[in-house]
Amino acid sequence: MRPSATPSGQLNLLDWQPPEPVAKFDECRVRAASLPGRISHAISAALRDADAAGVDRDEIAQRMSRFLGTRISCTALNGYASEAREDRVISVPRFLALLHATRDRRLLELLAEPMGWSVVEHKHLLLIQLAAVQAKQQELKKQAEALMSAARAEGGL
Repeated sequence: MRPSATPSGQLNLLDWQPPEPVAKFDECRVRAASLPGRISHAISAALRDADAAGVDRDEIAQRMSRFLGTRISCTALNGYASEAREDRVISVPRFLALLHATRDRRLLELLAEPMGWSVVEHKHLLLIQLAAVQAKQQELKKQAEALMSAARAEGGL
């Protein structure tokens, strides 16, 4: 999000919000009684959002078809997006093709979240590793300070 401009045209830095590192669906959009139902709702939401961004279901079906090298129809997409069509659960290769066609990470996050995992962009991985190293450094520093304090108390220093 960019900082907003004031009436004088000056940027207001207090309005700035950091980007969300994890993209996920609003829970209300994917609520369902079963995992296949949640996936159907997520597919439906992703397709609606793509359509709102100017990419219709025909284009998504074509992209998926090119990715897989086999024809995917709009009828199949509609079946995957319908919770009522329990016989039309999307396969893993087609789900991957849908991810490729929509570039919607929220679909993958929906699958990762129940395991306590998150889907983040590669550009954030080094920063995540850095944070883990810094947390370990803090832990080791506290341990070293505690040992130093105990050594002093026992007259070792």
